[in-house]
Amino acid sequence: MQRPGALNSWTVSPRPTPDARLRLFCFPHAGGGASVFYAWPRGLPPQVEVVAVQPPGREGRLMEKPFSSMDELIDAMYPALLPLLDRPFALFGHSNGGLMAFEIARRLRRDGRTMPVHLFGSGRPAPQIALTLPPLHTLDDPDFIDALRRLNGTPEEVLANEEIMRLVLPLLRADFAIGETYRYRDEPPLDVPITAFGGATDPEVSAEQVEAWGEQTTAAFHAKTFPGDHFFILGDRDLVLREISHDLRPLLDGGRGM
Repeated sequence: MQRPGALNSWTVSPRPTPDARLRLFCFPHAGGGASVFYAWPRGLPPQVEVVAVQPPGREGRLMEKPFSSMDELIDAMYPALLPLLDRPFALFGHSNGGLMAFEIARRLRRDGRTMPVHLFGSGRPAPQIALTLPPLHTLDDPDFIDALRRLNGTPEEVLANEEIMRLVLPLLRADFAIGETYRYRDEPPLDVPITAFGGATDPEVSAEQVEAWGEQTTAAFHAKTFPGDHFFILGDRDLVLREISHDLRPLLDGGRGM
């Protein structure tokens, strides 16, 4: 794998591909960063360039203040993505990232710009479904850390390290606030094929909530369940990339949709 290259302050290309036929923009989960997607090019067709989105407050942007509002995050992120939409592109987002991908697609439509050829919403209830679980970002530190442990997305050695946790807790709280304070605004469904992914043992997202993504498109839709928990994109990564490749290949061959 080539050394990742920064395209701008918001995006990283794990495998720069100047002649790519399609760009896949990947938006991370709460607490995650661009590095989650660094290995993805190895499991995708070579004509696809992965563009990993790097919000403030993590990894190479660790010293920047993280956003805690989806609207503010999209407002800041959107202009940085526009110059990279010079060829066909798809959007993938896991958990919070699924909402980011969805809201970027809707912003593009409102502005009359070129739309993605595919949208992947992963590990998140459909945007129109209000969350009913108690918010986590308001918990005190011990309870918040316990909740992170149950979600199984943060290594135990990180959770047990007080120094590291002091550093990352503000980011994690801000990221959880983004998802937990998100308010859906009613708009017509997108004319973009959507694939929704879920984990069979995800305690946060039910199969019905994943299927509900179908209400957000007038184009093709299908849902896929993977064996893992909320972070199936880590444990079931090869299966996830195989499914994404399956959906993107017709686009690479000159078609649109599945």
